[in-house]
Amino acid sequence: MLVSRAASALFHSNIPVKNIFTAFTQACSLHLSVRRPQDFDRFEPFDGRGLPEDGAVIPRQRAVPIITSRKVEFPDRYRPNKVAWLESLNTAEEEKLGLVDLHPDVFATFPRIDVLHQNVTWQSLYKKIDYKRVPTRAEMRGGGRKPWPQKGTGRARHGSIRSPIFKKGGAAHGPRGPKSYFYMLAKTTRALGLRVALSVKLAQGDLHIVDSFDIPSDQPEYMESLAESRKWGVSVLFIDDTDIMPRNISLSLNKIPSFNLMPVYGLNVYSMLKHESLVLTLAAVEKIENRLLYLMHSSAADRKYTTTWMLKEEEWEPNYFKDQVTW
Repeated sequence: MLVSRAASALFHSNIPVKNIFTAFTQACSLHLSVRRPQDFDRFEPFDGRGLPEDGAVIPRQRAVPIITSRKVEFPDRYRPNKVAWLESLNTAEEEKLGLVDLHPDVFATFPRIDVLHQNVTWQSLYKKIDYKRVPTRAEMRGGGRKPWPQKGTGRARHGSIRSPIFKKGGAAHGPRGPKSYFYMLAKTTRALGLRVALSVKLAQGDLHIVDSFDIPSDQPEYMESLAESRKWGVSVLFIDDTDIMPRNISLSLNKIPSFNLMPVYGLNVYSMLKHESLVLTLAAVEKIENRLLYLMHSSAADRKYTTTWMLKEEEWEPNYFKDQVTW
């Protein structure tokens, strides 16, 4: 309405060019009801009413967006970067702080169900110990005497009643626990499984990036309402770049069994698939990208897994197991 009045005053009247600004300001002048009040400069002493109670937490308001892009190390020349929202945990309602760029080699990997299955199977078996054990004929009590003579009876020859073919005899080729099912998956397969899981979470809208894990309350009801309002699901995995978490979120998630905190060096495929949503801090995204890109383009061959009891004392090296782990 104001623009139309200004245009009418400009084009339907004989106003010189030098008076264009004056005509526009006169046409766009505010109505008397919304002008500045006459007693605007008169201040009264503040009585303190309207302030929050003692101990109440006032969420910190931020100017949005504060981030519009993020520098990606070693960008792909043929594929554009993936983009994700940067959120905040200061309020239960969803608050966007800006956009961040993600490397396509990490967060846009082709989904490989077979690689996810290999990683989940490996994680399920490497800590499995089978304690089943049955005694052999040598461990059974009795049976030291020959049951009958070798010849002359017409019966088959036997040397002990604890033979596996006798009733109550020892077992042959039975389980001899404890047996470990541990094996080491290739480093490239482990890194590919992490990239596939992260890409699938991002494509499904279940990956969320936040600036930090600082929340205004340590009550579990706050995180439950936050997850419900943002539709994160019943199980959420929170990943930070360090294992020293903020106090409020540690106390809050300690009383929610389906919400778990984890440092970035503990990130694994099984945990990501087990939880509905994955929440990463911006610092954790940096470490994840750097490490997975290094493992993706590294030319170093995998070293055979060796435990310390297999080595002689003079063969111990301080950094012998440096390449044995993912992080």
